[in-house]
Amino acid sequence: MRTAETLAKDLGARRCGGYWMAPCVAHDDREPSLKIAENNGKLLLKCFAGCTWDALMNALRERGSWPDEPNRERTPSNSTIVATYDYRHADGQLAYQVVRKEPKRFLQRYPDGHGGWIWKKHPKQLLYRLPEVIEASILFVVEGEKDVETLRVHGFVATTNAGGANSPWLPSYTEVLHGREVIIIPDNDPPGWRRARQIAVHLLPFAAAVRLVELDGAKDISEWFDQGHSEVELLSALEAKCV
Repeated sequence: MRTAETLAKDLGARRCGGYWMAPCVAHDDREPSLKIAENNGKLLLKCFAGCTWDALMNALRERGSWPDEPNRERTPSNSTIVATYDYRHADGQLAYQVVRKEPKRFLQRYPDGHGGWIWKKHPKQLLYRLPEVIEASILFVVEGEKDVETLRVHGFVATTNAGGANSPWLPSYTEVLHGREVIIIPDNDPPGWRRARQIAVHLLPFAAAVRLVELDGAKDISEWFDQGHSEVELLSALEAKCV
């Protein structure tokens, strides 16, 4: 039987007295809103954003965090895959995918070796678009895979790590970016800026240069380009908006 402690560990939750708080698995959660507790051996889950018990169970089963039919690929009738992002090893081999579903949430899956998927976080986390990153001397770090793809369309090299603002920046990411010029464009909200500053602190002793750039009037680089801005304006912003 699944216990609160084992589930909390699997979800990377932090302990708060007699319970744990984790990013909710059933919606795009930038701040931990899922309470995990136990009372007389009964597991208690509460999403303070309003996700239902059924939505939580579906999401937990999809990511392999619930013991009923573990690691089985499931697509509930109210859940549709709208995008997949491949995370590859340095040699180009697929390691895992980040899957975006609607209603909006993000899951990880990796090949099971038999033509199917294991819906769990991959044990070795990588930078997105790693083969391109290794070849670049200057690159952008943004918060999500969509923003990486936006920058690539406009001719820039970019990367991110899976999990959004709540995902830790690993020493292996810093090692990959050693000696490179890194331009960090955060999501324009408190969690985004907190993440950006934490990444900058990790990179400063090792990167050739680190810059944080704020883009006025947009929540992220994708929205900024959608507003009609150009590559030339971005290059100008790198000089004018460094903080």
